[in-house]
Amino acid sequence: MYLYPKWIRLWHLLNALFCLMLIITGLCLQYSGKGRPLIPFDKAVALHNTGGIALSLSYFIFFLGNIFSPNKKHYRLKYKGLWKDMYTQFNYYMFGVFKGQKHPFPVTEENKFNPLQKVSYVLIMYIALPLIIITGWGLLLPDITISRVFGVSGLILTDIIHIISGFIISIFMIIHIYLCTLGSTPGSLFKGMISGYHVGED
Repeated sequence: MYLYPKWIRLWHLLNALFCLMLIITGLCLQYSGKGRPLIPFDKAVALHNTGGIALSLSYFIFFLGNIFSPNKKHYRLKYKGLWKDMYTQFNYYMFGVFKGQKHPFPVTEENKFNPLQKVSYVLIMYIALPLIIITGWGLLLPDITISRVFGVSGLILTDIIHIISGFIISIFMIIHIYLCTLGSTPGSLFKGMISGYHVGED
């Protein structure tokens, strides 16, 4: 099945590269030290800011693409039976996949994501990423940040939200890469993101 058009594949690649760049430079900023800097602090700042601006533009393209293309249908949540379906999918990931069981929600042209994927992608793409982009711009341009929120420094609060969002996105990427090895073959889902074609289970 041809499920991944060229714009999705290009966006996915760029988004992954920008996120990796931001994770590495973000860790360098968070744990920088004179003794063993992976990247010098000033260069890490410049790279992190550049990556953040690039991620903002990338997300804008994704957002517009989902508005004006059929891809938006894959992010619509159907709440009836959602918790049950999520549990079924979770049980498959935890036990069924190791027993050789069939996937409970095979990929179709109408349903590219299983229930757990759909919920996690919605949370990441429509909550975590906007949060990290907004707070990133707030840290890049501190004059636009609210000075105080309930007696707490607006910059400190912005920084905390930025770090938490970054941590969540980092964990998501690790899990995402692992789950991509659970296709019909360990490399089939990665190949699909290159060719655009999804190879189902035998």
